[in-house]
Amino acid sequence: MRTALVFGMVAIAALAVSGCGTDTAPVATTAPTSTTTTFADATGEVPTDNEPKSGEASTGAALTVTDIRVGRQEGFDRVVFALGGTGTPGWRVEYTDRAVQDGSGKTVDVAGSSILEVRILGSVYPFESTVPAYSGPDPVTDPGVPGITGVYKTLVYEGATQSFIGVDADRPPFTVTALTNPPRLVVDIATQ
Repeated sequence: MRTALVFGMVAIAALAVSGCGTDTAPVATTAPTSTTTTFADATGEVPTDNEPKSGEASTGAALTVTDIRVGRQEGFDRVVFALGGTGTPGWRVEYTDRAVQDGSGKTVDVAGSSILEVRILGSVYPFESTVPAYSGPDPVTDPGVPGITGVYKTLVYEGATQSFIGVDADRPPFTVTALTNPPRLVVDIATQ
């Protein structure tokens, strides 16, 4: 009986130790899933123009999209690209007549009246990243946010992650903001 008890305790200890990671080996984590929220960090500013927007990435930025969320605020809909890695993102966001993927030239079918093209600058390819890339639904949709018909594709090409936002309105005003802790790129689109 005592031998069985000692053997059982040794087996439990071995299982516990085998589940521990080391400081030198990366521990695998799963990518977060897409979620909907009211985004308590919203500034409350309703966008007023639909002109192209751009911002510079920090030097040495190496970012990966880890999650995409959509939500509704008073006067605007919000798309959040959660980011992992190092640095702060840059961006180029503007309306386009057709959703065409960088590199391949392949057309993406985007539902809605308008297509907002988002390029997140300072991005790295998934195989270069230290964080798991977004692997959730494509497109990201939410019936509670009907002004956003979907957030499509996150394709990395030459230092930029490209995505398309389908909008169910004729080129409404939008803003773009980079947030930190954790890093995020936020696109707010006025509701009409």
